[in-house]
Amino acid sequence: MAELVTGHANKAHATAEQAAGLNAGILGLDDYVLDVHDKLKITVVSANKVTIGTGELVMQGRHVSQGTPEDLIVTNGSQGQKRNDLIVCRYAKGSQSVESAKLVVVRGTPTTGTPTDPAVNTTSPLDGGTTYDMPLYRIPLDGITIGTPVPLFNVLRPMSDVWDSLTQRSTTWRVPYSRDSVLLTRIGDICFMGGNVKFNSSGQNNYTKAQEKLPEGYRPVIVNTPVAVFGGETTFICYGEANGTVTMLGNPNSAYAGCTGVWRTADPMPAA
Repeated sequence: MAELVTGHANKAHATAEQAAGLNAGILGLDDYVLDVHDKLKITVVSANKVTIGTGELVMQGRHVSQGTPEDLIVTNGSQGQKRNDLIVCRYAKGSQSVESAKLVVVRGTPTTGTPTDPAVNTTSPLDGGTTYDMPLYRIPLDGITIGTPVPLFNVLRPMSDVWDSLTQRSTTWRVPYSRDSVLLTRIGDICFMGGNVKFNSSGQNNYTKAQEKLPEGYRPVIVNTPVAVFGGETTFICYGEANGTVTMLGNPNSAYAGCTGVWRTADPMPAA
């Protein structure tokens, strides 16, 4: 039977399962730390204590908030042995279907060989599981020493980042040795150059600097990035730098040529 969840029903009717289903449908069925607060940053305090910072996470559609930092105790290691512990966020459904979440240290098995991670609960509450663990960190112990914690979670980027990755801008770029321009397009942080030109002169270049520069918003991250490779009756390549400088290699041969180029930029997105 269909039921309107986000509507007034003159009675309490919206359930945690419905909210979790909506979250899972929008965010996906994986587990994520959200990109806010401290993102559950870990700090090793001593040989048997760590602190987990503030943050928000979504595990199988369940939203869990860590409003204040929390100290967790790690069982002391043993001399001559190694061990992997896991810090997890544990969802549990108890009697009368009361649900809860808490941070838990799951202790691994000491060994003189290569340690393995302890087993965790993996049946999703979306599939009827009553206990579910979202691994956050691996804590390696070598003897009594805590090693560097290893993050095991993905940070879910906000929708604004997704929007930026799809934003498109375009302009033109005047090609050296030519009166023609090619199309310069940016989608997210990827730039594309393409078009056809007629070169007006010849000249051998051995990493010669061009007068023409790449406009702000389209400059490559790495030095000597090929931004324009010309085909046809030419052997001519233009390389770009983060400051917009263009370096030329080869000879345009006064020829007609097609142009192509793809690279990544870290420039701010140009205004529309």
